Amino acid sequence: MSLDGLHHALAAVHAGLSDANAQLTSATRLLEQARRAMRDAQLAHAGGEPWLPKQLDAALDELERQRGVIADAGDLLDTYQARL
Repeated sequence: MSLDGLHHALAAVHAGLSDANAQLTSATRLLEQARRAMRDAQLAHAGGEPWLPKQLDAALDELERQRGVIADAGDLLDTYQARL
């Protein structure tokens, strides 16, 4: 693979990382909206302390972990590109 081809391939990987990050942002926003909707519905009907499933927090934590993985991959990619 030529150097130009390698730069093109790395740019495609960067674009993929950006797309993945955008999907994580969207998923996080949707889960946070779901959390608010569940909490608000429970407060409106029960009047007590809302109960939220543990899986909701676990999913948000996993999305944050994945965001870190993507950021680390982007940093490694930037370092590699700088060395070319």
